[in-house]
Amino acid sequence: MIQLTHVSKTYPSQISALSDVNLEISAGEFAFLTGPSGSGKTTLLRILYCAEKPTSGEVIVNGIRITQKDFRKIYQLRRTMGIVFQDFKLLRDRTVGENIAFALEVTGHSSKEVRKKVSEILNRVGLQAREEDSVLSLSAGEQQRVAIARALVNDPPLLLADEPTGNLDDSMTGEVMQILAHLHHRGTTVVFATHDTDLILRYPYRVIHLRSGRRVEGSP
Repeated sequence: MIQLTHVSKTYPSQISALSDVNLEISAGEFAFLTGPSGSGKTTLLRILYCAEKPTSGEVIVNGIRITQKDFRKIYQLRRTMGIVFQDFKLLRDRTVGENIAFALEVTGHSSKEVRKKVSEILNRVGLQAREEDSVLSLSAGEQQRVAIARALVNDPPLLLADEPTGNLDDSMTGEVMQILAHLHHRGTTVVFATHDTDLILRYPYRVIHLRSGRRVEGSP
């Protein structure tokens, strides 16, 4: 699903965010991407969903080489992945259902398909009773579940999550992890960036360590 070969990223300020990273993640795998703040986790994810270009190296995601300057391929790739952020990035002036429907509308689904898929995904994340509610009326954990529902509504084979539990308490974190574990069991590849070592120890998933932009020696 993901292959990085000698990938580096240096910003114009000469800050090196990634240095010679080699990595493979198989289809259907759940992998924690971990390391202290500034280790390169977010930069790596941003390269995977094409928000950043690597300075050097090769990146292949779901069979698509994304270091090429081919925006049609980038658009095609983004339609095959879901992205979840720590700060949710919900549309604050829209309802729960409208936030999720937006992800379907921009990809050309019919009104009938949108209604059906929104209902199905809200049921999967346990928010079927909140469809008409403002997202501002939800708890942090519920808002993150809406963000996850929006990321999953197109059934992407790959989910990228950047510190999705960073603002949640233990109970809400458990709810989010349960949803992601179920998603993984259905065959979705999940890459979950976190610096929470206690969280990592609670789950039997692969752990990929970064430190100062490099893979730590011995990391699987």
